[in-house]
Amino acid sequence: MNAYDRLPDAAAEIFGEGATAERAYDLLTVDVPAESWIPALETARDQLGCTYFDWLSAVDEPGTGGFRVCAHVVALEGGTVRRLLVRTTVPHDAAVLPTAVGVYAGAGWHERETHEMFGVSFSGHPHLVPLLLPEEFEGHPLRKDFVLAARVVKAWPGAKEPGESEHGGPKRRQMLPPGVPDPNEWGPLKGQLPPAPARPARGARATGAGAGGAGAGGAAGDRPVRRARSVTQGSASQQPEGTTPDAPWRKPPPATEDNTSATESPESKHPKSEGPPSEGPESDRRPEGDA
Repeated sequence: MNAYDRLPDAAAEIFGEGATAERAYDLLTVDVPAESWIPALETARDQLGCTYFDWLSAVDEPGTGGFRVCAHVVALEGGTVRRLLVRTTVPHDAAVLPTAVGVYAGAGWHERETHEMFGVSFSGHPHLVPLLLPEEFEGHPLRKDFVLAARVVKAWPGAKEPGESEHGGPKRRQMLPPGVPDPNEWGPLKGQLPPAPARPARGARATGAGAGGAGAGGAAGDRPVRRARSVTQGSASQQPEGTTPDAPWRKPPPATEDNTSATESPESKHPKSEGPPSEGPESDRRPEGDA
């Protein structure tokens, strides 16, 4: 049994004190302290046989108090693919890690992208310059606190919301997605817009609608009271003829002599005989013996 097969139980023994591991969805994940970042990558390469470097990135997780830096490496020995995700956490105010270029040479470009997108610095990197963004770009766009200034200066393209065009319909409550600031608090229109109207609580609206519609049949747009049936009553389509109490149009008319005679068909007045039909006049029929 190699070191990879002993995980996740032997995480502290293989990766050092403070390391934890878990396996889920055919992926082995090992969390190590920030000071053990480079030793953990060296252990993954030398002892676990993870010589293939796949990617390195970060995740801004406010609940963890910092950035979670991840490196995904793979072991390809024996014709079996064994994946390993090495993670560590660095605080927002001191997001610095030693570079992994000495362990995996392919980590150089990934660390440059992580640096410009999240602001995580990698000490000892030979060329930590922007990779995707222009040099004059300010900020780190994948941080949760990064302000999407373009949505303040320029409105979102597409159709307008109800109430913003000329049809005069009711206006939908506006909700700002994460990263989009209030235009009245940030941007060129700061302090120039009227405050957004407060939305009444559901209880207050229900009370007002009930008081206003008590004498006049309810306010406009209120739904009528829905009639409910018990389980034993069933639906209206399941009631037999003449027994539906709330559907008078389905009740048959009362039986009287006039409507009984009117509804009788001619066939009922002249019932047919139950014998076999005749083939002709009685004079034409002869006994079988006379033929």
